[in-house]
Amino acid sequence: MNDDQLLRYSRHILLPEIGVEGQERLLASHALVIGAGGLGSPAAMYLAAAGVGRITLCDADSVDLTNLQRQIAHRTASIGHPKVASARQTLLELNPDIEVIALEARLDAQGLMARVADCSVVLDCCDNFATRHAVNRACVAHRVPLVSGAAIRFDGQISVFDLRSPESPCYACLFSEDAETEEMRCAVMGVFAPLTGIVGATQAAETIKLLTGTGRTLNGRLLVLDALDMEWRSMRLARDPKCPVCAA
Repeated sequence: MNDDQLLRYSRHILLPEIGVEGQERLLASHALVIGAGGLGSPAAMYLAAAGVGRITLCDADSVDLTNLQRQIAHRTASIGHPKVASARQTLLELNPDIEVIALEARLDAQGLMARVADCSVVLDCCDNFATRHAVNRACVAHRVPLVSGAAIRFDGQISVFDLRSPESPCYACLFSEDAETEEMRCAVMGVFAPLTGIVGATQAAETIKLLTGTGRTLNGRLLVLDALDMEWRSMRLARDPKCPVCAA
């Protein structure tokens, strides 16, 4: 690190649990963020500010006026522009020393496999189960940690699936691919704006812990937030020995 970086990241470096070595790990890491909306915005912004050296943003959508209530990486002037381009500009304004790759695409299974193979960690910040399961399969195949978040109405959830551990469950152990799950979209159900910030920031925190080897992550646990009462619940997750995705 140069002198400017030592100063920029000094508050992390002062933490014995992170220090210079942990900060250098962040600078050498590559995070793939799937979704540049309500969750991806705060998650990616904190990763950029913290000095994750390379961040790939993947989203096929453009910025809409209705996004601005919660998707804090975007501005009014960004309406009509690709979300990944808008978010990339925001991240580089926060930290011009990092590399931000804007991928305006909705990746298929093959594309996800290729992208996941090239990264240190994946953040699932999308809003549909098909993509979540495709991302999970790619993470299982390449043993890449997955940080998953979701937010709808006043309800949020966060978990980590660290597939480097043979005891770790995967996303499909929690939500079966074959289950009939009703898609709940913000456009229909609504979402409390600060909830996406809470969940996205927690995803960033778990990602930084994974990359620096700091503390205990949420691997094997699911945090559920009721933002109306501001109550958190923590639930243990067990690996499904018959899971069609990770059992083999």
